[in-house]
Amino acid sequence: MMRALWSASSGMKAQQLNMDVISNNLANVNTTGFKKSRAEFKDLLYETLKRPDVYQQGLGNPVGLQVGHGVRPAATTRTFTEGNLQETGNTFDLAIDGDGFFMVERPDGTFAFTRDGAFKISLDGTDRNLVTSEGYYVLSADEDHITIPDGYTEISISADGLITGKNGDGEVEELGQIGLAKFMNPEGLLACGDNLYEQTAASGEYQVKQDASDTGYGSILQGFLEMSNVQVVEEMVNLITAQRAYEINTKAIQTSDEMLGEANNLRQ
Repeated sequence: MMRALWSASSGMKAQQLNMDVISNNLANVNTTGFKKSRAEFKDLLYETLKRPDVYQQGLGNPVGLQVGHGVRPAATTRTFTEGNLQETGNTFDLAIDGDGFFMVERPDGTFAFTRDGAFKISLDGTDRNLVTSEGYYVLSADEDHITIPDGYTEISISADGLITGKNGDGEVEELGQIGLAKFMNPEGLLACGDNLYEQTAASGEYQVKQDASDTGYGSILQGFLEMSNVQVVEEMVNLITAQRAYEINTKAIQTSDEMLGEANNLRQ
């Protein structure tokens, strides 16, 4: 009975974590560029009461006797499928149609990566820099800050990230190029809040798009934002499943407790 109590309690803890992950997905259903997560679990060690084995002439134990000790959380896997594109018409709202990431520089000088392309213009003296909503610098293909000079109109951003604008004489000039990065294993990125991801040893080194012929980075769409890839109906089904699993584990604990009580009362 003690084994049953332990196994059921580990199931309750696992489903609580599952609920936490699902709740976070639902909370970010309208977060630009958010990627949903999924909790993964593994069974715990088994007590082997009888090993499966076969002796001479087919005699032995064709099947064994093992009892498990419950479940444990193993990982939370992030799904990087693309979300729906929402047209905004804003000049500096950008979406990536593909697997790439925008590169940004944080105040401490470290790089981070994002799918959130809701960029803004920030004034730094006489410079007009392209930044995120938190004021982090958006980086170019050369990993430099992107500056939009004053006086330029009709700013256009191509699918390759090339920024052009018209000067006071009506001539079109190149103003910079937005950098795109990719990873060998995006699932290995570390989410650090503010719609940002950090590079890890598991994700591999980031690779910057240097030429239009480079593949795997996607293309940029100006005037669009990528919405969350969370599917509300799917998450609600997962929520109900987690709730039912939690209830079943509580029932297992209650039943085990009642059986222990019956055993303790046998001498009365």
